Amino acid sequence: MIEERIDALRKEMSEIGVDAWFITGTDPHQSEYVAPRWRTREFITGFTGSAGTVIITKDKALLWVDSRYFLQGAQQIEGTDIVLMKLDTDGTPEPWTWLQENMEKGSRVGVDGKTISIESFEKNSVALKKKGIELVSTDDLLLPIWKDRPDVPCTPVTKMKDEYAGFTAAAKINFVRIKMRQMNASWTFIASIDDIAWLTNLRADDIPCNPVFVSFAFISFDKAILFIDERRFDSALLEETRKDFEVRPYESAYSDLASLTRRGTGYYSPDKVSYAFAPAINKKRNLTGRDITTDLKARKNPVELEGMRRAHFLDGIAFANFMASLDPLGKYTELSIARMLEDERKKMEGYLGPSFEPISAFRENGALCHYSPSEEHDKTVEGQGLLVLDTGSQFAFGMTDLTRTLLFGTEATEEQKRDYTLVLKGHLALARQIFPKGTRGVQLDVLARQFLWCAGEHYMHGTGHGVGCHLNVHEGPARISGALIDVPLETGMVLSDEPGVYKAGRHGVRIENIVAVQSYSETEFGEFYNFEILSMVPYEKKLIDVRYLTDVEIAQIDAYHRWIKDQLIDYVFEETKPWLEEATSPLRRN
Repeated sequence: MIEERIDALRKEMSEIGVDAWFITGTDPHQSEYVAPRWRTREFITGFTGSAGTVIITKDKALLWVDSRYFLQGAQQIEGTDIVLMKLDTDGTPEPWTWLQENMEKGSRVGVDGKTISIESFEKNSVALKKKGIELVSTDDLLLPIWKDRPDVPCTPVTKMKDEYAGFTAAAKINFVRIKMRQMNASWTFIASIDDIAWLTNLRADDIPCNPVFVSFAFISFDKAILFIDERRFDSALLEETRKDFEVRPYESAYSDLASLTRRGTGYYSPDKVSYAFAPAINKKRNLTGRDITTDLKARKNPVELEGMRRAHFLDGIAFANFMASLDPLGKYTELSIARMLEDERKKMEGYLGPSFEPISAFRENGALCHYSPSEEHDKTVEGQGLLVLDTGSQFAFGMTDLTRTLLFGTEATEEQKRDYTLVLKGHLALARQIFPKGTRGVQLDVLARQFLWCAGEHYMHGTGHGVGCHLNVHEGPARISGALIDVPLETGMVLSDEPGVYKAGRHGVRIENIVAVQSYSETEFGEFYNFEILSMVPYEKKLIDVRYLTDVEIAQIDAYHRWIKDQLIDYVFEETKPWLEEATSPLRRN
């Protein structure tokens, strides 16, 4: 079937005169996770992972994946002529570099103009042109061959309560207009759907685990337009939404934008707006940069922060009840453990569902840092070994993302304890750091890596990502990583703290808490920040080797555990209390 689809695509390519077709795997909003409608990478290759790039030429089919998906990618394309390209390994060029090195001069490379950003199209067009290769924007060539393709999503829209959002949609529109005035812009166009969900205080279910809806937004000083299918609304909510926005059909954004942007200086994000809109807005007079809403969304207001605290409190109760019912000497599967935790979360007030697909990875699967079990690949959890359990919750008022590495069996090996404790030391170092205003995440990243580096160990993913409030679990613009991202950490930003180590064929270790940036002190040298820890789940004490810990680190762990116990003890099940007492008891040196 895959070969038939590729052959059909090649016929479409031939008809429009392109020698290669580039599949980004994203949607018209440059989303990380996409609705079934735009799972083009999966349709053409059979690969179901959340990230990857495909290039189809007249005689080649290639799939690029990162280290998270080396195993899954190989398994899912087995039996086809598709070549797996392993990113970040020696000898594997990036997809655009591969085109430069392998396409003949005079070739034409096509890409669906709705699924590539203006920034990416223009940058790569210039690079290819230097090699005599033309990059062209095409229609979606899969349309004629994908017969049972899912429709553009149209799930019902609901309103996030103002008491959870902190500000009304009208107030948020005003915040955007204030920023527009400061930069001398007369309009802004927004394509990022989590930004639009934040702006409107609306939520839906277009993408699993991401409470967003496909839409576009246009704001000027006299208009606020929401491009969205009206069928999503009940009559009362539509009437309420129209008090703040003119509602127009979703697809009309492509035809309407040119007239809306004809006058004045506009502002848009070239890495979020697709190239299909370039004729309407890609003018020299217009300003570009990160969406105004992205920065406003990243700094949670006091109401949102309180909602995030409440979400983590309830998540902590659920996790404690789950752990008390889990037998480390029992027999489970990776999926059944994730479902046990999900069952406890479902009992919590305001719980809506998971914030991402669970990662439950036992023994060697834990070495695949983003492995997710499936019905086809669901390892038995029995006997001695480590389980990496990375899960999260969507609440009506907030969101969680948590990773704990759990021990199964009676005793960990010396290597397992050492690896866990080195990861924990980095996790603690980042959590307790005080830093001056203006600090970037890249300046803090080494704090979490230092102990692993000294032991000759390393991890390839970032240390921390932004987290949304009843939105997407991955949120920009700030990160804590080795990437040179010029975004200072600001009060109200919520991020993860998740170092790890992964040893192929043996085990993985990751420890993740969610933290919020808060004001700490002000001295003659300026304002200083630190982190408020939101997660309320004990560490796995059976994996902690106190010989590697300083007195400061032991005191930090004990204080964290004492806080968790004080907060949760009156709310967990009666049968959970003995587990919680033991899990939060003070560490002792032998």
